[in-house]
Amino acid sequence: MADKTPPKSDAPFASRLDPTKEGLSKEQLHFIRQVELEQWKKKTTKLRSRNVVTGLAFGALVLGIYGYTFYSVSQERIMDELDEEAKRARLQGAKTGAN
Repeated sequence: MADKTPPKSDAPFASRLDPTKEGLSKEQLHFIRQVELEQWKKKTTKLRSRNVVTGLAFGALVLGIYGYTFYSVSQERIMDELDEEAKRARLQGAKTGAN
C-alpha cells in the first residue's frame, strides 16, 4: 500500500516534487524546508497535547486502581473475623472426656 504512487495530475499545485530529481534552486529548496518545518511544528504541538492527555488519563487510571485497592483492603474484615472465630473456639475449647 505504501508502494503506490499518487496519480499524476495536470494541476501545478497538486503535483509532487522530488527535490533530488528535480532541478530546484536553493531558494526553492529553502522554501520547501521552511514549509516542512512549519508543518512539522504544527503536528508536534497536536501530538504533544494528545500525549499529555493520554498520560493524564493513564495516570488517573493508575491512581484510581491504587486508591480502590487501598479502600477495599481497609474494608476487608476477613482476617479480623477469622481471628475472632479462633479466639471463641479457644475459649469454648473442645469438650472431650479428658477436660
